[in-house]
Amino acid sequence: MISIEPKDISTVKLQEYLQSAIAPRPIAFASTLDAHGTPNLSPFSFFNVFSANPPILIFSPARRVRGNTTKHTLENAKVTKEVVINVVNYEIVHQMSLASSEYPEGVNEFLKAGFTMLSSEKVKPFRVGESPIQFECKVQEIVELGNEGGAGNLIICEVVKLHIKKEYLDNDGVIDQYKLDLVARAGGSLYSRAREGFFEIPKPLLTLGIGVDAIPSEIRNSGILTGNDLGMLANVEVIPSEADVDKFAKEHLEYVGINTVKKHTFAKALLEKNEVLSAWKVLLMKRA
Repeated sequence: MISIEPKDISTVKLQEYLQSAIAPRPIAFASTLDAHGTPNLSPFSFFNVFSANPPILIFSPARRVRGNTTKHTLENAKVTKEVVINVVNYEIVHQMSLASSEYPEGVNEFLKAGFTMLSSEKVKPFRVGESPIQFECKVQEIVELGNEGGAGNLIICEVVKLHIKKEYLDNDGVIDQYKLDLVARAGGSLYSRAREGFFEIPKPLLTLGIGVDAIPSEIRNSGILTGNDLGMLANVEVIPSEADVDKFAKEHLEYVGINTVKKHTFAKALLEKNEVLSAWKVLLMKRA
């Protein structure tokens, strides 16, 4: 066994140990508004429920280790004192991951990740329409744990209204955990699917993915590709060029001339194998 004093290792290494050892962690998909009313959406895995009466949730947007800057979510919560915490299940996990990208201030992650903005009833921030459960919250207190990179900021929230989609309830009105299919965060790029175990999602590009809003509408409105599929397609820096698509077509004649349904079906199968660029090329191929 190795024994370590936190002060003897870098914050990056300590964070790596903490996030890998204390896992899986539930995800707070936090929706806020800035002072000008611009939506912001970001996931945080330093999160849990701490009281039922009053109903209290706490999540912590830590200061960035590199650069010692703060997250937009924290700044917004300080100004507006309101947040919506959306639950993340497997159906939306790739879109959620895309929303964690460090988009500049003022960029709407709802649009980038392809989520629906639902109006809340008790607070101003929007709910994520695709999330199975949403908690409208008032921020009671923010506890700053330090001023160095890696320091947490406990955002203590009181739930003022919650919304549960009926399809996740059983006949007795109890949440069906198997139907809900929650996901949780582990170390590195690993997640845990509550009913099945670990799986991996490549981290969002540091150079920023194009976003779901940049995907051509005939692909974005597919009846075959899911939100997760679109999230994977959106996490590329650039869409393959026409020359790349033509080269791919010559090497894969089995995809040439197929109809849209077959094309999207083939692309979905490639995405399931994490062959994102190949999926893009299939989708962009012309029929003739």
